[in-house]
Amino acid sequence: MVFSSFLITSRETLEAALVVGVVMAYLTKTNNNQYKKTVYYGIVFGVILSILAAVAFTLLSGGFEGRAEEIFEGFTMLFAAVLLTTMILWMMKQRNIAKTIENKVASHIAKAEYNSTYAIGLFALIMVAVLREGVETVIFFGALNYSSGISFFGATLGIITAIGIGYLFFVGSRKINLRKFFTISSIFLILISAGLVAHGIHELQEAALIPTLVEHVWDINPAVTREGVYPLLHENGLIGSFLKGLFGYNGNPSLLELLFYFAYLGIIFYIYRRIDKSSEIAVKS
Repeated sequence: MVFSSFLITSRETLEAALVVGVVMAYLTKTNNNQYKKTVYYGIVFGVILSILAAVAFTLLSGGFEGRAEEIFEGFTMLFAAVLLTTMILWMMKQRNIAKTIENKVASHIAKAEYNSTYAIGLFALIMVAVLREGVETVIFFGALNYSSGISFFGATLGIITAIGIGYLFFVGSRKINLRKFFTISSIFLILISAGLVAHGIHELQEAALIPTLVEHVWDINPAVTREGVYPLLHENGLIGSFLKGLFGYNGNPSLLELLFYFAYLGIIFYIYRRIDKSSEIAVKS
């Protein structure tokens, strides 16, 4: 729970922090400090809209019961897995993310100097960056809450860590190895995403939207001796719930859950290796 929440917020916050950090550093370097206020406005509006998105999601998810709730939870987890996957693959390709952002900022500033109304482009760049990460975090946390629960402590620690890394990356002449950080965190996020896929399939089976085929391929959940008290290795126990949140552990999975879990891992790691090899070729050339 704690680690999963930490990974989600650290990755999402870091992406937004990188955009803001690059923009602020570029404005300082080019003596365009008059546009920093625009950046601050973009951050504030992005945060406000993210909070509104969180409220809307909470109200929407609370309006379902029974089978409709299972279907909503199932599709939320699958959609979150898709978002996580696209985020992971996109970050794998961003070897020169700072330069890409600087080019966008330069373009917006050039237009703003020609016509001040174009400063809205810089505002939109920041607001959309913050809002996008905020909305994705809301969806990821909704999916995590359905599957294994979320941790406020882990989420807060992730935000603080990401802001710290983003600050050190730019203040420390970009000596932080972001590629290594993104690679390591991507591996864990892939495992979390695979767990969301499997759990989403489980919810859709519970709702009888897709067939069960084999209900339990195995059942290694220790017996519950007292109501509400689970053994450590039970999927709802202390260790089991941690593994459930991190790797999608299930003590009694169905056949379809297993097939989707391993199919997802196989496909994503194949794409991962392709991207990694193409990056190596690009560096050599």
